[in-house]
Amino acid sequence: MSSTAVVREKGQVTLPKTLRDRLGIGPGSRLAFSVSPDGSLRAQVLVKGAGALLGLLARPGEAAKSIEQMDGAVTRVVRARARRGR
Repeated sequence: MSSTAVVREKGQVTLPKTLRDRLGIGPGSRLAFSVSPDGSLRAQVLVKGAGALLGLLARPGEAAKSIEQMDGAVTRVVRARARRGR
């Protein structure tokens, strides 16, 4: 998959929607950048947007999740992503 983007005056780049959707990048996502010896730029998604945390906090009328329940949810997500190769 190949896409292009324009660097703005302040150094900002808008990632094309197709890339954001494919990689699950949303508001709050964190990316790491590195430069290869050949000059190519690599971006890696470190943390996906805050939407991935939905459901971990209490909803009106429901009891808050315990630390153990939250840790279990995070562990399940990390293991599932590892199995998918993310």
